[in-house]
Amino acid sequence: MKIGDLAKRAGCTVETVRYYEREGLLPRPERGANNYRLYDASHLETLCFVRNCRALEMSLAEIGTLLRLKGMSGQDCGEVNTILDEHIDHVAERLAQLHQLQEQLVSLRRLCSRIESVESCAILRELAESPEGDCPARPAGPHVRGAH
Repeated sequence: MKIGDLAKRAGCTVETVRYYEREGLLPRPERGANNYRLYDASHLETLCFVRNCRALEMSLAEIGTLLRLKGMSGQDCGEVNTILDEHIDHVAERLAQLHQLQEQLVSLRRLCSRIESVESCAILRELAESPEGDCPARPAGPHVRGAH
């Protein structure tokens, strides 16, 4: 099958297929006489595996390791369990961070109990405030300071 057919059957875009090829998660296909990439059922199976892992927000490195382990017949699944346990811990940590962010946002929202002019907005004033007197370094993500 051609790349467009593979993408359609996997429920993704052609660019997604190419991306996973570049990242080494999807094996490079053979090329036909017309130089088109020719994919087979194993490519579809691998692409579905990768997409299922991504839906669980696994990293590309985690997926690569799982793919390597999947190809090792006769091995036990201890390392698979370890990867999943570590990912579960990571998700729990992110949930705690998101809860902390939610609390901070709720706290900010409580600063404004009635509609006033923008110049008097307590939320905007709080967001502009610097605890040290200088503008703090911008957070790595789109979150309010101190959320992580």
